[in-house]
Amino acid sequence: MAGLWVGIAILVVLFLLLLFMALKVVAQYERGVILRLGRFVGIREPGLRIIIPFVDRMWKVDTRIVTMDVPAQEVITRDNVTIKVDAVVYLRVVNADSAVLKVADYIRATSLISQTTLRSVLGQSELDEILSHRDQLNDRLQQIVDQQTDPWGIKVSAVEIKDVQLPAGMQRAMAAQAEAERDRRAKVVHADGELQASEKLAQAAAVLSQQPAALQLRYLGTLKEIATERTNMVIFPIPIDMFGAFLGRGSEPKQ
Repeated sequence: MAGLWVGIAILVVLFLLLLFMALKVVAQYERGVILRLGRFVGIREPGLRIIIPFVDRMWKVDTRIVTMDVPAQEVITRDNVTIKVDAVVYLRVVNADSAVLKVADYIRATSLISQTTLRSVLGQSELDEILSHRDQLNDRLQQIVDQQTDPWGIKVSAVEIKDVQLPAGMQRAMAAQAEAERDRRAKVVHADGELQASEKLAQAAAVLSQQPAALQLRYLGTLKEIATERTNMVIFPIPIDMFGAFLGRGSEPKQ
């Protein structure tokens, strides 16, 4: 009788073990790739799924966007400048069966293709283009890498160049060039200001020359500003033109 109960217990344990091996949970962001005796038989959608123990084998593939860093690559640009450039790649799996069946490690394979593509594309560009037209280079990198990873069921949504490391000598030369450019702009702005001020002064002088009374009012206003200063002595010239009216009136013959 005891042996019967032991046999039943063993059967129950084996059944529970087989049931545990047969039940698989696929998360919402995953897809399950099923191989039956080594042959692809289908993809399991998210939820509780049942497979045949010891016959079926499931690979769970994450379909979320993966952020992958591309190590810094030493690149010689078209104008013979050696730089180091790193990037980041955003990718996700769109065909889980291709990602499992057509490539052994799609993350590593995409990383290697991104490195070679980064060196190739930037090697065909000049340094100024890399520094000032980064968006266009990012688009070219994304298109090339996405085209090469498409047979693996991988969608590369973006490739972004993160950092461009320049040689120390090149950094000093660019800093000196930027400083010279800022000085040039400052001098141009100052010269433009002087030109506009001279034009306004010329216009004001023309107006004052036509209106002597306006000149006298301007002169009196200047005297008022000087009088407000805390000084012991104020010396100011008086133009003889201001007395022209009085001199002319005194010299008129009496009727």
